[in-house]
Amino acid sequence: MSVSLRPATNADVPYLVELLGSEDVAPFLAAVRAFTAEEVAEEVARSEREPEAFGVLIFEVDGEAAGTATWERTNRRSRIASVGGLAIAPGLRGTGVGVEAARAIQRHLLGELGFHRIQMEVYGFNERALRHAERAGWIREGVRRKAYWRNDEWVDGVLFGLVTEDLDQA
Repeated sequence: MSVSLRPATNADVPYLVELLGSEDVAPFLAAVRAFTAEEVAEEVARSEREPEAFGVLIFEVDGEAAGTATWERTNRRSRIASVGGLAIAPGLRGTGVGVEAARAIQRHLLGELGFHRIQMEVYGFNERALRHAERAGWIREGVRRKAYWRNDEWVDGVLFGLVTEDLDQA
């Protein structure tokens, strides 16, 4: 199974709203994530206006949308980008699509766009995402203890990162 990446377009907004709003996806995404059609459309428009600084990506398997992720440049001088909002279509979980999608993002950001470092943060309660991150080659770097108010309690954020040299070794 081959996973490909492409930038999201306005035509993808209904798919993204449905995926991100799914009861199997939404509880695990950042509370500040875009969920409405208007918010998602604005993110897509921003990715078209600022392709060197922000992106909304669509993962495809055999030409069909299979998931999404976003990335944002967080430090221009040091060439750092943060990855977020990784969501795989619920019917494709357990097929390896998520790992292949994550590796495609890593290659895209570090290899094609020239970032030196990429990073992401996962809620500590999201066991599925924590296992996925490690399977996809992300390196666990630390924990922000009780950093986020989520589901009426303080939860940890687990930090992951990769630098260019890590990708060369994968």
